[in-house]
Amino acid sequence: MIVSVTRSGGFAGLTKQGELDTSGQPDADRLEAAVRELGAKDLGTGRPQPDRYMYRLEVRDAADDVTQHTVAEQDVDATTAWLLDRILS
Repeated sequence: MIVSVTRSGGFAGLTKQGELDTSGQPDADRLEAAVRELGAKDLGTGRPQPDRYMYRLEVRDAADDVTQHTVAEQDVDATTAWLLDRILS
């Protein structure tokens, strides 16, 4: 599974991108579980707020199916925050 994240917005309006291929990662099971949970979560309104981040995620699985998610900073829970930090660092 390949997960790409683009973070935009924030106080300075900077953009940061990251991509992670979960295969071969020591925590691959946890990463993939966190990605699968995104589809089942109610991540809020997704509406941007001033000086807050917006995250756009693109998930490509082994069958090359692509899923996209948009998450506003104010709607990020602990598991999603861990996932985003893991991909962007």
